[in-house]
Amino acid sequence: MRYTTILLDLDGTLTRSEAGITKSALYAAEKLGFTGFTQEQFKAFIGPPLYVSFREVVGMDDAQARQAQVYYRERFSAIGWAENEVYTGIPHLLRSLKKNGAKVAIATAKPQVFAERIAKKFGLAPYLDAVIGPGLDGTHAGKEEIIARAMQMLGGVPVMVGDRRYDVEGGRANGMDTIGVAYGYGTEEELRGAGATHVARNVGELADILLGGAPRAEGIFLSVEGIDGCGKTTQKDALAEHMRELGWEVVTAREPGGDPIAEKIRSLVLDPENTAMCDETEAYLYAAARAQNVRTLIRPALCAGKAVVCDRFVDSSIAYQGGGRMLGTGEVAALNALAVDGTLPDITVYLRMEPDKALSRRLHASAPDRLETQAKNFYTRTFKAYEALFAEEANRRVATVDASMPIEDVTRAMLEAVDERLGTLI
Repeated sequence: MRYTTILLDLDGTLTRSEAGITKSALYAAEKLGFTGFTQEQFKAFIGPPLYVSFREVVGMDDAQARQAQVYYRERFSAIGWAENEVYTGIPHLLRSLKKNGAKVAIATAKPQVFAERIAKKFGLAPYLDAVIGPGLDGTHAGKEEIIARAMQMLGGVPVMVGDRRYDVEGGRANGMDTIGVAYGYGTEEELRGAGATHVARNVGELADILLGGAPRAEGIFLSVEGIDGCGKTTQKDALAEHMRELGWEVVTAREPGGDPIAEKIRSLVLDPENTAMCDETEAYLYAAARAQNVRTLIRPALCAGKAVVCDRFVDSSIAYQGGGRMLGTGEVAALNALAVDGTLPDITVYLRMEPDKALSRRLHASAPDRLETQAKNFYTRTFKAYEALFAEEANRRVATVDASMPIEDVTRAMLEAVDERLGTLI
């Protein structure tokens, strides 16, 4: 790596933020009687200081531009700041930079208080050594000054990364290399015209410039567990969508299942006609499907820096076959050790629900498979095995969520718990 300190603009570099910015700017302009503008026209607000944009884009005088900033922040502080999403690939890039010992900071013309709020909500904060921006009163708002403050704080061999000419010009004024990102709100012509040292057309190219031949970080593996009927599928989908909003490329998986071979094993295991299948065979089939899933789907995705969200993993076998089938939780864990070969979830969501309520909900949804026709005491043993297993993992990789709450409340509690744990996986 040629650079040891990476300064990153926020809007248009780390996040796609146009909705919150343009809607808040329109709101402010209309409050002052400036109508007839469109959100498209107000994309010009992304990058330069607000005061400058209200004067140059809208045509306000000094007093109006200052009042417009007040109205803008009225809406932006309430909802605009959250109308945002991280560009796909950014968290993997940041993880890789930290893996290689780089100092990473946001250097933005957005008020620092909002930049810090956005970094925290969208999972960027754990990767950052600093967030530098102006105050709410607009002081210290020039990009050259912001970058200079960042360098006083961090030192090192720096590079400034941004999507507008202001970022390039501010970096050059501080005597450093610059990278213009043409996937943001500026153009390649604008960035090259400002004298960018490099131009990246996508996040992958940005990673290549910053990391060179340095090793990349692996992705993140999340699993969702719980007894049948607890709502795993719904919450797995919500978790996958949340990870996409945080900028992860997401691969979803299920167990048993995955590639065509594992899916054939799934059909065999769950077929209601296979009543003669012995418990040991069932346990080995689950392990076999898992071995295939790990090697053909999960591990390749993690090596490529993606987030894997899996409906069940080895914990299910320990609970269902080890506890429910009474084959022994330790014995089933040992059986699966070869299957997973060290590939285990970084975070597991345990959707906790009493077996009677969970199974009643499940059987009302569709026809039962082979496992769902088991006697009540099978599910009682399975639930107890889950409880014992996850009691040991409390406050570590496992986030236990009360799945008996309304669906929206379950989702909210799950995502809060996952976000908290994501911040520890640097």
